[in-house]
Amino acid sequence: MGLRADPPKWPGDCHQIATAVIADVTTSLRDVLNAALAPLGASAEISNLEPPISPTPARVTIFLYEVVEDPSARNRPRQRSESPPDISLRRPSMALLLRYMFTPWGGDRATEQALLTSTMLTFYDGAILSGTQLSGALAGTDQALKLTQAQLSMEERMRIWHALQLPYRLSVIYEVRVVNVDSMVQQVLAPVSRRSLDYARPEAGA
Repeated sequence: MGLRADPPKWPGDCHQIATAVIADVTTSLRDVLNAALAPLGASAEISNLEPPISPTPARVTIFLYEVVEDPSARNRPRQRSESPPDISLRRPSMALLLRYMFTPWGGDRATEQALLTSTMLTFYDGAILSGTQLSGALAGTDQALKLTQAQLSMEERMRIWHALQLPYRLSVIYEVRVVNVDSMVQQVLAPVSRRSLDYARPEAGA
């Protein structure tokens, strides 16, 4: 078989689907949390935390503040697929780790603490999101998102709020992994179409 490297090209809407993965993860978190907060008369809202943020109606903001490659998913094997007569090898998916800050806004301490408790309980009881819990291009796939509460020090939390130029508020941080984004690099192993044999002739007088 011969090796042929294809240029970075995805058929159809595959490129749009892959680049929308992060947004689909954020939307999935919002939808799951919305269902949990509804009995409290509150909602979940995707936000970049630009003021002003009204405490009425009560809400929990979802702020994606960091995206990094997940080191725990490195060195995965290449993905193999067959489309006779060719065999395709694609680089393993890029694995991302997303860090979110969830902040309650309710106008009074009791309401905000209730919202925070509901948020934490939702992701404690449902620490893995999959199947119908996923939105957008993730819906109906075999992807599963694991949520883990990040144990940040007070100094690290203060640093986030300082970067936003906002006063500190009680909030919780969650890490979401593994978010897979398909690679664009693919190699195709094409079958050998012609084979030539070169026979060596014996030298004269040998």
